[in-house]
Amino acid sequence: MAAGTNIKTYFNGVWHDADVPVLRAADHGTWQATTVFDGARYVNGLAPDLRKHCDRVVRSARALSLTPGKTGEEIYDIVWEGLKRYPKDAAVYVRPMFFGIDSGAYGLVPAETEAGFCVCLEEVPIAAPDAASRLATTQFHRPTLATAVLDAKAGCLYPNNARMLMEAMSKGYDNALVCDAIGNVAETATANIFMVRDGVVFTPIPNGTFLNGITRQRHMANLRADGHDVIERVLTFDDFRAADEVFMSGNLNKVTPVLEFEGTHYQHGPVTKRARELYWDWAASAA
Repeated sequence: MAAGTNIKTYFNGVWHDADVPVLRAADHGTWQATTVFDGARYVNGLAPDLRKHCDRVVRSARALSLTPGKTGEEIYDIVWEGLKRYPKDAAVYVRPMFFGIDSGAYGLVPAETEAGFCVCLEEVPIAAPDAASRLATTQFHRPTLATAVLDAKAGCLYPNNARMLMEAMSKGYDNALVCDAIGNVAETATANIFMVRDGVVFTPIPNGTFLNGITRQRHMANLRADGHDVIERVLTFDDFRAADEVFMSGNLNKVTPVLEFEGTHYQHGPVTKRARELYWDWAASAA
């Protein structure tokens, strides 16, 4: 089942006004899960950091030992062709993807032949500025680079995120605040995480267990340019329990305020609101 509506797919050099099949039963991506993707946004005619997302999906393909047949620049141009099929006021989720087709050694290694490629566009509304989340702990952790291909935005990583999310939801919460393998906070089940204490912005230092998100980096740059202290450091659950504000940072909704972490409550505070304002001001200025 698709996540959005009004789906358009680029596959085999052609745009289709439909959700079309792209994998076959014997393709490597089907039975060995060699799929990578990236997510970007098109909102009110703006596609913030689209080129960075297109470049990253190429890096993800290589990290998963796939051979991408498209450059970031080529993907960028293809995506804009597809976005022209939508009205300017549409909110679109942009998802370029590579996937293994042929098998190499033992059937496990992807062949060095060119990987499959497609782009999926879906209309997905962006959440309202006051749409907030509540976080819970989870027994599941982020893996390490020695145990999973964490330098790729790979589909095979997401079942772990799904069970984090399902556990949090089973407790009556919306999302999970997730630790790395040694118990320090990494991110949530779906997005990077920030906290604010006494006006200073903190976020977990990237240690290879989670993606250093493109939107995360943009928020850090914007807040610093606005005069805020932004510090990357090791953070624990207790740090988040002592925070004044917490917000999630991800491509889908850009900024999501957090109002609770398992009994610790936060305001939808001024720094969270400012981060959202700065992001869309930057996006408009960069267009």
